[in-house]
Amino acid sequence: MKCWTGFLLVLLARIAWAQTVPPILPVGEISPAKYEVLEERNQKAPMRDGMRLMVDVFRPQADGRFPAVLWQTPYNKNGGAGRARKFAARGYVVVNADSRGRFESEGEWDPFSPLHKSDGYDLVEWIARQSWCTGRVGTYGLSYMGWQQWWTASQSPPSLKAIVPEVAPPDHLQNCPYQNGILVCWMMDWAGMMSGRRPHSAGPGPYGGFAVNREAAYRRLPYIDFDKSRGHLPTEWWRKWMLQNTASGEYWRAIAYQTPESYARVKVPSLAISGWFDANFPGTPTNYLAVKQHGGSPEARRPRMIVGPWEHIINTRREAAGVDFGPQAIIDWDGYVCRWFDYHLKEIDNGVLADPPVHVFVMGRNQWRAASDWPLPEAVPTKFYLHSQGHANSSAGDGLLDTQPPGEEPPDAYTYDPDNPTPSAAFANGHIDGPRDVSQAALRPDVLIYSTPVLEQDVEVIGPLSARLFAATSAADTDWMVRLVDVHPDGRALFLAEGVMRARHRDDQRNGGFNPERLSTIEPNRVYPYTIDFWRPTGNRFAKGHRIRVEISSSYYPYYLRNLNTGEDNLALAVRPVVARQVIRHDAEHPSHIVLPVIPATAAGSAAQD
Repeated sequence: MKCWTGFLLVLLARIAWAQTVPPILPVGEISPAKYEVLEERNQKAPMRDGMRLMVDVFRPQADGRFPAVLWQTPYNKNGGAGRARKFAARGYVVVNADSRGRFESEGEWDPFSPLHKSDGYDLVEWIARQSWCTGRVGTYGLSYMGWQQWWTASQSPPSLKAIVPEVAPPDHLQNCPYQNGILVCWMMDWAGMMSGRRPHSAGPGPYGGFAVNREAAYRRLPYIDFDKSRGHLPTEWWRKWMLQNTASGEYWRAIAYQTPESYARVKVPSLAISGWFDANFPGTPTNYLAVKQHGGSPEARRPRMIVGPWEHIINTRREAAGVDFGPQAIIDWDGYVCRWFDYHLKEIDNGVLADPPVHVFVMGRNQWRAASDWPLPEAVPTKFYLHSQGHANSSAGDGLLDTQPPGEEPPDAYTYDPDNPTPSAAFANGHIDGPRDVSQAALRPDVLIYSTPVLEQDVEVIGPLSARLFAATSAADTDWMVRLVDVHPDGRALFLAEGVMRARHRDDQRNGGFNPERLSTIEPNRVYPYTIDFWRPTGNRFAKGHRIRVEISSSYYPYYLRNLNTGEDNLALAVRPVVARQVIRHDAEHPSHIVLPVIPATAAGSAAQD
């Protein structure tokens, strides 16, 4: 239990109020911390179905009414007390609530019940009616709490005036539990931990002290019986995850929020933040773009987005996976959040809306960059093509990456054996925590490697990434995984970003996004084009003397659950793995490539700290 408890403590800890750190974002004047704080614990807020959620109230010890901030969590409301006191001292009432069915809150716990949507609405309106509230309410919170904010905002509670979703995931077939049709293994760990009212020691062995071994548990077949390896794992909602592997079922439809109709019901402005190595990264840019287009008010259509060099737990460390990004990597985030709430909840005209809407940290340059939009308008989508003489297997192969379209070139091939999957980079608590060195996995023959020559000048890449593969498999289904890597002169190959797709989801592209409604048929050994949008963009300067590398494999385990290549409609029921022969074509008729958003040298040189 020790390590999962530590994870929760980190997750629930306040995001640093770093007033001593030179602000990267223009914090400016914010409400002073001048109030003593009155704490009213374990109050009960009624929901429309008669259930009552347990809440803690932190408010200024003073007469009068104050705007309020809601922090709704399944991880124990006690964990948000430190951050709540900071905002309460600055003239806000902060209400921390346990989610339905968690800890002492009434009701049944299902992490993706649509009741969470109505609970968010009811909590906002209950807060607004209290004698200590001005009637203006905002929200903040990270990870699952970011989900809850978007679910709440999509219900249009009239008293909600602003939201701050931090590392918020997207819809559930877009990232977790499923990433473009592929189950991320860490959601199995999360399901085990979150299977009851309180955390269970049902996580994986490598985190210390658990009876469960991650490797043995993930290999258990059929996957639907995974719960039998963990005594606390539920069989009701977890089995729905496994059996409903497309978005056509009511379970996923009921909790989805990333539709034009849902965004049209979002009437409030959003200030979102994420990190380049956040495992839930897709939610932040997807929401930024969608609410800008479909938001239900002029305020909603002016979102804000910040991306730093962080993992899932943002803004707590200046380094990730041994790479130091400098003191500027830590920002006065809560100061900026306070400024945001001062404007939207206290109606103080502090000029926050004049700030650039996008701030991103450029790794390798280790500077912040302000932008007028996302993707950055100055970024030039540039195709880098795959080349080889048919022997791109491993980092010792002949794979080449450049901007010249291919001519007549032989294809590359490798064998994917589900019983011997390509190992993923190390990760902790479910998240690939930083630019890990992936050079060891690149030595394997089941990984195709394409690298540029040594760069003669810096190449700065900021924004969304995509790949176009012309690929065939001998199986009825398989997975395609593409990774972007920065190869340093000393041989380190640092992971930056990736895109993944289950082959049978190849036709699920709609309006430029992933639409996991149906499964395609894959004819063995037939070449199909696959457009793979990376779920994790990047902001990185590939320095002179480095090389840009693209890796292709059909597994990355144990981060992703193995595809057994059987072609069954539901992989959760498969019991026998199939070895697959994979082919990647790159010739004039099949120009496989990756698209990198390259910042022109003049624009890259102008990047500077705000």
